[in-house]
Amino acid sequence: MIQLLSPKNWKDYELIDCGNFEKLERFGNIILIRPEPQAVWGKRYPESEWTKQHHIRFKGRSATSGEWIKKDQKTPDRWHISYKNEDIKLQFRLALTSFKHLGIFPEQAVNWDYIIKNVKNFKTAQPKVLNLFAYTGGASLAARAAGAETTHVDSIKQVVSWANENQTLSGLENIRWTVEDALKFVKREVKRGRKYNGIILDPPAYGHGPNGEKWKLEDNIREMMDDVVKLLDEDEHFLILNTYSLGFSSVIVENLILSSFSEVQNLETGELYLQASSGYKLPLGVFGKFCKFY
Repeated sequence: MIQLLSPKNWKDYELIDCGNFEKLERFGNIILIRPEPQAVWGKRYPESEWTKQHHIRFKGRSATSGEWIKKDQKTPDRWHISYKNEDIKLQFRLALTSFKHLGIFPEQAVNWDYIIKNVKNFKTAQPKVLNLFAYTGGASLAARAAGAETTHVDSIKQVVSWANENQTLSGLENIRWTVEDALKFVKREVKRGRKYNGIILDPPAYGHGPNGEKWKLEDNIREMMDDVVKLLDEDEHFLILNTYSLGFSSVIVENLILSSFSEVQNLETGELYLQASSGYKLPLGVFGKFCKFY
C-alpha cells in the first residue's frame, strides 16, 4: 500500500505556502523564501503576502548556487531550532549556505519518528544503527537519542563536523563519525561480517566521495542495496531507503527492496510531503522501509 506521510506537530517548522517554483517556510522565528523545483503550480497567497512575511530570500545565480538577500541585516546567518518526539528532543544548527540549503530537510522528521519507535522496540540491549549519506545527522541524532550505538557516514568532512555540532546541541555523545564514500564503507563492513539492527539510506541523485568516487543514483543504487542488506541483523532490524530523484517512484523503490531482500517483512512504501498552511501538499521524495522484531 502506497502511503503519503508528512511531519505533524513540529512547532519550530512550518511550510506556509508554495508555488511558482518557490516555497515560503518558517524555521523557528525566521521566514525564508527558497527555490522549489517541485512547486510547478501557482501560489495560494498573493506575492504581496510573501514579501510582507519573509525575512530572507534566496536569489539563484545558477541551478546550484546563489545568495541570500535579507530585508534586515540584523537577521542572523545562523540560528537553532528543535524537534520533539515525546521524551526525545533534538537540536539543530541552521545556516544560510550558498546552495540554498539550511542543514536540515524537514520532511525527514517522519523517518526520525520511525527510527525512534523501532530502536525503542528492539529487545537487543544496545541496537546498532548505520546512517549512510548522513548529511548533518538528523537520523543519526534520532537513533542515538533512542539508545542506539550509531555510525554516521558521509563523504563531506564539513557536514560531518556540522552533524557533530548538532550532537553537542542535542546533549548527545559517542556517535561514530566516518568521512568516507558510502558504497566503499558498506563493502568493507560486509567483508568484516558486521551486522546492524537499523540502516538508513538517503542517497543523492548525484554525488562524489572524498577521493573523487562518483555516485549516480540510477547506476549505483542496486549495487548498494544488494550489499547493504547483507549488513542487517537477521532477527531484529529496520531499513529506510529515501530518494529525491524526480525520476524515481515509490514503485521503483519497492522493486529495489524486493529484488535485494526477498525476506522483507512489514514493507511500507510511499511519498514524503510537507503540508502547507495554505492547503497545498509539497512532494519531497519517495521512501521504502521495513522492519522485523523478535
